[in-house]
Amino acid sequence: MVIEEGGCGDGGATLHAVSSAVLAVTKHLSVHEVLQVIVRAAAQLLDARYAALGVPDDEGSFAEFVVEGVSDEEWDRIGPLPRQHGMLAAMLHGDTPKRLTDIRREPEFEGWPVAHPVLKDFLGVPIRDGEDVLGIVFLANKRTPGGFTDSDEELLTLFAAHAAIAMANARLYEHNRELTVVAERNRLARELHDAVAQKLFSLRLTARTAAALAERDPARTVKELEQVERLAAEALAELRAVIFELRPADLADGLVASLRKHVEVLDRAHETAVRFAAEGADVLSEEHEAVAYRIAQEALYNALRHADARTVDVRLAADGEQVVLEVADDGSGFDASEPGQGNERGQGNGDAGGLGLASMRERAVSIGATLTIDAARGRGTTVRLEVPL
Repeated sequence: MVIEEGGCGDGGATLHAVSSAVLAVTKHLSVHEVLQVIVRAAAQLLDARYAALGVPDDEGSFAEFVVEGVSDEEWDRIGPLPRQHGMLAAMLHGDTPKRLTDIRREPEFEGWPVAHPVLKDFLGVPIRDGEDVLGIVFLANKRTPGGFTDSDEELLTLFAAHAAIAMANARLYEHNRELTVVAERNRLARELHDAVAQKLFSLRLTARTAAALAERDPARTVKELEQVERLAAEALAELRAVIFELRPADLADGLVASLRKHVEVLDRAHETAVRFAAEGADVLSEEHEAVAYRIAQEALYNALRHADARTVDVRLAADGEQVVLEVADDGSGFDASEPGQGNERGQGNGDAGGLGLASMRERAVSIGATLTIDAARGRGTTVRLEVPL
């Protein structure tokens, strides 16, 4: 993106440039991705050869430092992250934009490593959220002759204000994702207690009964021991299922192969028939595949534990514009309009009563996908995830 001489061009072009840059940033949700896109968008917006974004830490230095215009090999040769020195330190301890014709002539300039590119004209603007400085964006070596202008400074300041919103949202998203992980661990802990622990308690009581009857009622003892065997098998199956959920997803072979393997294991472990079909869906990014896999896991868990289904079908297909994942069962279903169960778009409260629908919905939103839940009592449930390509 190249802005006309003077940095802004006409008002319509400027608005379009800022809008495009801001939209590019807000499409990304992880903090590191947001930092990278902010740097790239800022460099394009003001036609700068080099750009960087530093996130202050609590010690007066940088917790993160992301660059644009410098290759990984060049960055390795430059060395460790910049600390408390030079112009970067001056920006850290100030809270106003700084625009320089030649950074090398400034009193704060202390040189740079041998492998560092030569910088001349310089523009630095803080990214602020109220009184807090979330980061500082630096630009250097404007490609258009004449260096950075007043209009460039105004434009970067405007962009920084929008970037602050994206950074704050990304931090909130990562915090919510951490809370979701904690919630899932708590759910698995409840499963261990509610399913496995109760089975083991029943197993212990039945074994005691068998021991007490061993001498005076051998026939009854045999029945009790048969019950012991059945309860032990059920407890083992429950424990295996929980352990299987705790294992991290191995997506090295892609989503299709991983889902097929997962379905095959579940089909062997449960009386319910679990089937898988796929048509050309190896087109998603690693992040999107991981989210789709986790949603499939959650939907399969619900179908096998709560739906009392005879069959569960997992389907994965691509139609040129999106990848569609469906997990459909013929079980008891549920009333999606009831509180805690979610509505037809998967709105749930995320607790045990919500069958994890809120967790699935949040995962879908994180990659820009659409999740729908088609359910009714007595006619099963279909979870459908649509991921745009």
